[in-house]
Amino acid sequence: MKRPLSSDIRVTGGAIFLLPIATRLPLKFGDQVVNEVTLARITVEVQTTDGRHGIGWGETPLNVQWGWPANLSYQRRHDAMVRAATASAQALYEITEPGHPMELGVLFRREYLDDIAHNAGDEETGPVPELAALIAASASDLAVHDAYGNALHLDTYKTYDKHHMRSDLVDLFGSELRPEDQGLFAGRWPADFLELSPSTTLSAWHLVGGLDPLEQEELQGTEPNDGYPILLADWIQQDGLQCLKIKLRGNDITWDIERLQRVGRIGLANGVKHFCADFNCMVTDPSYVHAALDSLSKSDPDIASCLLYVEQPFPYDLDANPIDVHSLSSRMKLFLDESAHDWRQISHGFELGWNGVALKTCKTQTGALLSLAWARAHKMDIMVQDLTNPMLAAIPHVRLAAHANTLAGVETNAMQFYPAASQLEAHIHPRLYERRHGKIDIGSLSGSGFGMRVEEINRLLPKPHAVFGSLRQDSWNSKTVSRVQ
Repeated sequence: MKRPLSSDIRVTGGAIFLLPIATRLPLKFGDQVVNEVTLARITVEVQTTDGRHGIGWGETPLNVQWGWPANLSYQRRHDAMVRAATASAQALYEITEPGHPMELGVLFRREYLDDIAHNAGDEETGPVPELAALIAASASDLAVHDAYGNALHLDTYKTYDKHHMRSDLVDLFGSELRPEDQGLFAGRWPADFLELSPSTTLSAWHLVGGLDPLEQEELQGTEPNDGYPILLADWIQQDGLQCLKIKLRGNDITWDIERLQRVGRIGLANGVKHFCADFNCMVTDPSYVHAALDSLSKSDPDIASCLLYVEQPFPYDLDANPIDVHSLSSRMKLFLDESAHDWRQISHGFELGWNGVALKTCKTQTGALLSLAWARAHKMDIMVQDLTNPMLAAIPHVRLAAHANTLAGVETNAMQFYPAASQLEAHIHPRLYERRHGKIDIGSLSGSGFGMRVEEINRLLPKPHAVFGSLRQDSWNSKTVSRVQ
């Protein structure tokens, strides 16, 4: 047993809040459509072994359709994810051995997550799938990382080093790390793979959903008249966008090729420089993607030359679908997204030929940092992708992108689908929630933890869904409200 550190923490209490938000336009993931989402916002209090206290916050959209696509009742899946989120927060409180947030997160994943996923389901749904369980657990994990920095009066990203952690990366990866990889991580820490003095400006990627109207004649007359753009060209011109992520069907080659052409032509005509093609896990044979790329190269070589990478064409269960993708990754950067549950799956994907990984804080901060370290050590490209993160959820998301030194900026689609939800946070961090000249600016994030400055954000929260342990009731403002406005 390594010596304990005076900065090691344990969770002494917490609370979970459920914040429902409606999208202004539908968002399509494969064959699933999102019209509303519940945010799980969690606050925790931690205490160090030498008696210091810190309050932290974490927040994640419980995006049922993305994390748990299935022909099951939405409400049953949603409620199971809420139960998993509540149980995850409770489990972190029940861990009595103090440690760094990375160590607590690894312990949670190893000893608690599977049981929580099994118990949170019901007779209709069965166990909560691994990806959905990670989404549910992520808000608590983020809150612990934030609270740790606040307890130490340090930026959380200054704490991922040997001065604050007992366990190096070999310890954190554990027995599943291959012997040939031991030398890559022995005596190394997450900080060794991070950009510790990142830029405060990041290129902003805009999501072009499969249901988004592109031309005036495609408008249905039911679009919101809320002052925000509807058509793609208007978004590009308003925000100065230079990066577009194009959602495709993955099972309709004609539609996908036409969509790439149409979005690409609108983009190039308005100054866009980079595109990404996202096939939403629907493809089952690499020849499908090859055909789409070949057709685009022939019909629109200028668009093809701006295609920076392809994201997750194939089903995300790599064990059930071990598709060799070397032929694709030899011609194009090919990024894991839904498949990248953790570093183990990234390792599997790397063997199959994937050469990039899209990280998400909704798979836990702990898991994202381990995945980043593994991918960087194996010279994989990195992006950080959005789960349509508004409000507090956006902050760790963009912090991860900045410190990961991504291939090209960060995805920022919450401001497309529910921009008004973040208005209160935008009073404190205006350039984070507004894209200018194709970029966001995170310079307002300052102070300890993730730099959220929650105490300055005048947001009233609903009554807690659950409270556990000893948490001061003045840790949040609460009254009965039914919806985030």
